[in-house]
Amino acid sequence: MPLHPEVILLNGRIVTNDPTLPLVEALAVKAGRVVARGATGEIRALAGPDTVIEDLEGATAIPGIVDSHAHPDTYAIRLARWRLLEPAVVPTRAALLDIVARDCAALPPGQWFAGFRFNENKSGGYPTLAELDSASGGRPLFILRTDGHLGLANTAAFAACGIDADAADPPFGRFDRHPDTGRFTGLVRETAAHIFLNAVHRQDTEADIARGMKAVHAECLRHGITSVYNSLTPAKAIRAYQTMKAEGRLAVRTGIIVSGREEGLVEAFIAAGIRSGFGDDDLRVIGVEWCPDCSTSGRTAAYWEPYVGNPVPGEPVPNTGMLLYEAGDLAARATAAHRAGLLVMIEGVGDRGIDFALDAIEAALKAHPVVDHRMRVEHCCYVTPAVRKRIKRLGVVDSSATGFMWELGDAYIANRGQAAMRHMWPHRTLIDEGIPAPGHSDFAVCSMNPWTAIHAMVNRETDTGGDLCRDEAVTVAEALAAYTTLGAWSGREEASKGALTIGRLADVAVLDRDPFAIDPAGLKDVRTRATFVGGERRFTA
Repeated sequence: MPLHPEVILLNGRIVTNDPTLPLVEALAVKAGRVVARGATGEIRALAGPDTVIEDLEGATAIPGIVDSHAHPDTYAIRLARWRLLEPAVVPTRAALLDIVARDCAALPPGQWFAGFRFNENKSGGYPTLAELDSASGGRPLFILRTDGHLGLANTAAFAACGIDADAADPPFGRFDRHPDTGRFTGLVRETAAHIFLNAVHRQDTEADIARGMKAVHAECLRHGITSVYNSLTPAKAIRAYQTMKAEGRLAVRTGIIVSGREEGLVEAFIAAGIRSGFGDDDLRVIGVEWCPDCSTSGRTAAYWEPYVGNPVPGEPVPNTGMLLYEAGDLAARATAAHRAGLLVMIEGVGDRGIDFALDAIEAALKAHPVVDHRMRVEHCCYVTPAVRKRIKRLGVVDSSATGFMWELGDAYIANRGQAAMRHMWPHRTLIDEGIPAPGHSDFAVCSMNPWTAIHAMVNRETDTGGDLCRDEAVTVAEALAAYTTLGAWSGREEASKGALTIGRLADVAVLDRDPFAIDPAGLKDVRTRATFVGGERRFTA
């Protein structure tokens, strides 16, 4: 077997995330891993006759991005079969209704219209039920709000799901009703939204997921993302991923976070003795997840103090949000998974929601103490001093939804007030207090672009310039660590990912500018020139 490297990357400014050798010009790669680092001349000398030489032409390169909480499986389906309704597509309510009318006119009677990433704050507000009924022409319609926790249904959709006008709210959900008339407004929350989601997704197949994943992976690679952890992965997607791996179609390394939302799935993993870490570098079980907390931008996340700003007609007043599990039930589920060797992740957004997640984690640790447990609170947005103190005492990971800051930050300011931004995603304080806080996009809730999130972390501003409290600003290096070293560490993959050291995977993103040298106001504009996975070039701009 020849000893020469298979690939050499040279003439670059390669950021290694290794404090002992933070910057090198070149890397040598064999069997997908870094085998040598150094100056261009010395690494070029290692080349054999079959070595592929990749000239970075002086560009800055970083370790591949690890997006430690996202939803590629549902994004794959929605890219393939749903209508994208983000603000760039529907800047006004009239534009939304026009798209609905045109699309529904082309649908056969009875076929669903499904849309996603609708943001009423930037698209003219929620349409009325009457407006949706008129535009949809009798076809059932469901539009998922960008947060994935609320949606809009029309009268035909209520009928298709067997929900009549006097139907009771489902447990942990709500059919909003107009306070004056008592009639449905069309807005449905949490488990009420799941009724319509399940109806739309009922026809999804493993082949649909695998087919749509090609576009998702292409988008990931375009943003320098080489690893992504699939939050709340259902059985159907787990099977699809295994098929893709077997057929050589898994272009991005994938971590499975098993869905606690699919009844019996976590229990099946426990019964089979599958632990976190099962798998390989391409496809690995990371842990299990439950989602008891909700959405701040949609005014459902659980806080100790009520929401401020303009209430949506039909929401409870005063409104402190909602939780989606009974405390004892969630604690029992978390304890069983933790005892079985599965990394437990529980969503908590508001401070009351985070406390609820920590209650379950604390119960699991009391039943089965583990020092380096790395249990995570997902999203973990409103981290007050009291919450921080508890997170640190329990040794919990603040799995921070930094992707929300840029696109949803304005809604956070409107719904919680400017003063609350001091404790919203408080990364400066988290770092100073030694609390590990990897960042993630939660795509397709928000864009997967890591550089808009990094921009928001460094500049503490939203996409409109909204103030997220400059006191919590971090450096570019600290923000990048949240998407590389800490991302990998949060999934117990730090031995192979997150840094470019000897023996680690040669996952590399080559950038079009040096993020450490530019004006921080331009971080949002950083783009990827090339992406390498295991030394193999998988994207070229």
